[in-house]
Amino acid sequence: MKKYILILLAAVLTTAVPALSQGRKALRINEVMVSNQNSVVDDFGRHSAWIELFNTNFAPLEISSVYITTDPAKPRMYPVPLGDVNTRIPKRQHIIFWADGMPKDGTFHTNFVLTPGQDNWIGIYDADGKTLIDSITVPASLQTDQTYARTIDGEGVWKVRTGGKQDYITPSSANKLRETNERVEQFAEHDEYGFSMTLMAMGIVFSALFILCLCFYAISEIGNYVSRLNKARVKGVDVTELRRKDHDSGEEIAAIVMALHQHFNSHDDESNMLTIRKIKRAYSPWSSKIYGLRELPRR
Repeated sequence: MKKYILILLAAVLTTAVPALSQGRKALRINEVMVSNQNSVVDDFGRHSAWIELFNTNFAPLEISSVYITTDPAKPRMYPVPLGDVNTRIPKRQHIIFWADGMPKDGTFHTNFVLTPGQDNWIGIYDADGKTLIDSITVPASLQTDQTYARTIDGEGVWKVRTGGKQDYITPSSANKLRETNERVEQFAEHDEYGFSMTLMAMGIVFSALFILCLCFYAISEIGNYVSRLNKARVKGVDVTELRRKDHDSGEEIAAIVMALHQHFNSHDDESNMLTIRKIKRAYSPWSSKIYGLRELPRR
C-alpha cells in the first residue's frame, strides 16, 4: 500500500512542479527606480530603490522560492521566502520589492541595493537557481526619481519615465494609464442623443422576456404531459392515446348548452304549465291582515 502511495505522490510532484515552473515564466520585471528621494515610500516610511514585478498570466501566480539578483554569477542572491501569503500575485497585477539591503524588514525587502550612476543588471531566476525567467539592465543615465519602465505591462519596449504629466511613474499600477474609454467615446460620437443605446437596451430586455415566456410555456407543457403520463400509468391507459388531443364538436357543445338551459329554466317560458309553490310565512295567521276587514263598517 505504501508503495502505491509513494508512486502516486511522485506522479503528482512530477506534474505539479513543471506546471508551476511553466506559470512562473509569466513573471516579468516591469518598472525599476534606482534613486528614490521624493517618490513612494516603503512600509517603514523610507525612500528606497524599488523593483516592480508583473504577473502576465490570467491566473494568480505564486512567486515564493524564486530568486532576484543583480549579479548573473550569483543567481541565488535573494530567495523570495516561503510562507508569505502576499507572494501570491493576482492575475495581471503588480508587486514591489524594495532594494534596500534590509531583508530583516520583511519578505519584500531584498538583501541587495541598486547603485545610482552605473548600469544595474537585474534578473529573476526560477526555484532551481538556473532558469532565467526575465532580466533587464537599467542604464546609468537614469536620474533621481526617474524610473526605467516598459511601455505596456509585461511587454513592449523600455523607456525612461521622468514623472511628468504625460510620463507618469506608476508603482503597483498599470504602466499604460487610460484616462478615457475609447469604446465609450466612439459610441458617444456616433450616438449623440443615446437613441441607439435606448433601442439596444429595450431590445435586450424584451428579448429576454420573450425567451423567458417561451421557457415557462415549455416547462408548463412538459409538466402537463408528465402529469397525464402518470395518471395514465395509474389507470392503465395506453400512453400513445395521450398524444392525441380530442376536442368536442360544435354540435355536441350546442346540445350540452341547450340541456343546461332547459334544466335551469324549466316551466318558466311554457304557457300551458302551472307551477304551484308553497308560500312560507314568517308570522302567525291570527295577525295577518288578510283576515281583517275589507270594507269600512256602515253606521
